[in-house]
Amino acid sequence: MISRIRRSELATPASSEKMLAKAPGIGADLVFMDLEDACAPSAKAQGRANIIKALNEYDWGDTVRAVRVNGLDTIWCHDDVVEIVSAAGHNLDVIIVPKARSARDVWWFDVLLSQLEAKIGLTHRIGLEVLIEEAEGLGNAFDIAAASPRLEAVILGAGDLSASLRARVDTNFQPVRSYPGDFWHYARSTVVAAARAAGIDAIDYPFPNYRDEEGYRRNCDAASMLGFDGKWCIHPSQVPIANAVFSPTPEEIEWANTTRDAYRAAESSGTGAIAVNGMLVDAAHMRHVETTLNRAQRRLPDGNGHQ
Repeated sequence: MISRIRRSELATPASSEKMLAKAPGIGADLVFMDLEDACAPSAKAQGRANIIKALNEYDWGDTVRAVRVNGLDTIWCHDDVVEIVSAAGHNLDVIIVPKARSARDVWWFDVLLSQLEAKIGLTHRIGLEVLIEEAEGLGNAFDIAAASPRLEAVILGAGDLSASLRARVDTNFQPVRSYPGDFWHYARSTVVAAARAAGIDAIDYPFPNYRDEEGYRRNCDAASMLGFDGKWCIHPSQVPIANAVFSPTPEEIEWANTTRDAYRAAESSGTGAIAVNGMLVDAAHMRHVETTLNRAQRRLPDGNGHQ
């Protein structure tokens, strides 16, 4: 599986050529051109054409190029995949699958992409990200996350999931009355655990109130503490916040380097647990060290044109 950086995933309506033209320069780690919720039925065919133009003609630099297609239960899904991959698959990195309910949904995309890649002679494999945004999908999250070697990330979709659960939330997907604790803790923890069990990334849900930057930052912090790798951005102003929150701080990197060096020195002399700045450090702490340093390293270009 390709290791990509996903601190920020920016939604861009496929129906807007103006927004598509701006997207590569905003600084998001990943931009997904949206054919699903952001496109009215009458605009979907033109949206495909806009995406093909954007993939083939724009300079995306290090930005991961993705498309959210329509769901399997729609009349547009098959054409979305076939038309875009056939015309611009050489410049496409990831397809985002909405409303996955079971592993079989992922299998369908895997098989279709394999056929298309062979037909047009692609030299790279197109990855998949999958949205967990139905009650059935949440129940099958572990099976979905492990359904295909193409899968690179699972995404928590709070909007449709709250509707599927018949939850009483506002337009920012928060409870309309007082709730004891984090309303989304169970769903978030389930998605993170499913992603980690499958060895892939976990992406947190969108925060529609883009004018509330501090609220978005707090929401990013909560997801980051649980282990999420990044978060959706529905407005360019959210991108630098997500990039900052989901990156290790200089202090965290310094701690990781200091702890690693001290532990390795002690390990070479046969010691398995040491004290670093008055704190016991053993093998379990080294797993946290590895996570921090890996996240720091993933911020650097991999030499393949993407971060």
